[in-house]
Amino acid sequence: MKKWLVVVRAQFLLLSLVLALLGASLAWYQTRLAGDPFNLGYAFLAFVGILLAHLSVNVLNDYFDYKSGVDLKTQRTPFSGGSGSIVNGLITPPQALWIGIGSLVVIIPLGVFFTLTVGWGLLPLLLVAAGCIVLYTPFILKLNWPEWAPGVGLGSLPVLGAFFVQTGTYPMAAVIASIPSGILVHNLLLLNEFPDADADATANRRTMPIALGKRRSAWIFSALTGIVYLWIVGAVIASQMPPFTLLGLLTLPLAVKAVRGSMHYDDMGQLVPGMASNVMVVLLTQLLMAIGYIIEGALL
Repeated sequence: MKKWLVVVRAQFLLLSLVLALLGASLAWYQTRLAGDPFNLGYAFLAFVGILLAHLSVNVLNDYFDYKSGVDLKTQRTPFSGGSGSIVNGLITPPQALWIGIGSLVVIIPLGVFFTLTVGWGLLPLLLVAAGCIVLYTPFILKLNWPEWAPGVGLGSLPVLGAFFVQTGTYPMAAVIASIPSGILVHNLLLLNEFPDADADATANRRTMPIALGKRRSAWIFSALTGIVYLWIVGAVIASQMPPFTLLGLLTLPLAVKAVRGSMHYDDMGQLVPGMASNVMVVLLTQLLMAIGYIIEGALL
């Protein structure tokens, strides 16, 4: 069991739970406003789909990292550099490939079920998300700004998908609420790429720290972190998100630590604690927003 937890990078799969919870909480709040039913079973199935997609990304990324040789050169940290499961002999490359593909295949019946049951509006979302997963390591990582793909595919779209399976719609309020998730997941990948920059460059990858340099990337990371909090406040002021979602602002002290760590990108003693703080920002900001929606729905 411990072996497989390492292979799928189980500690990072908490993100899937938080994304599914935020989307479901947002949907529950909206269904309470409209007086519509909320399907707990659909919420669980959406979580399973998001979890399997995330698992597939993790394992396929390890496979392609090994095949490119990056896995043998990377400076592994608790938050970056992959699981090392293939290099350490926990699984073989073919096993990793089949686990990654198999996880995607299992999602297909779920996608078909929700598309036929809830609405065809889910199909474009599923196709874009699948494209982000399959093309990320072999193709998108060779672009100058690959971080957008995780931000979209493992950030905003899962929240919108978990919302859609309950409501069959994509109202502007839901799109606005999903933007912080997209930025947070984008930043999660961005900061975690700093220690891998030298190794990634040998495989012709063009992550932001490689394309723009670490200094500029640190400033972009910092600016986007600030935008997350400004977005939440602005959305509440504009009545697009309810007041209790301001609970997400409670992670601001952790965000400051993450920003400080990013500015010391060449000092692993300060960068790694910053990466740890950033992980907490990503998870807790969305969790607190979800709690905010739950409180608001309970008060209706």
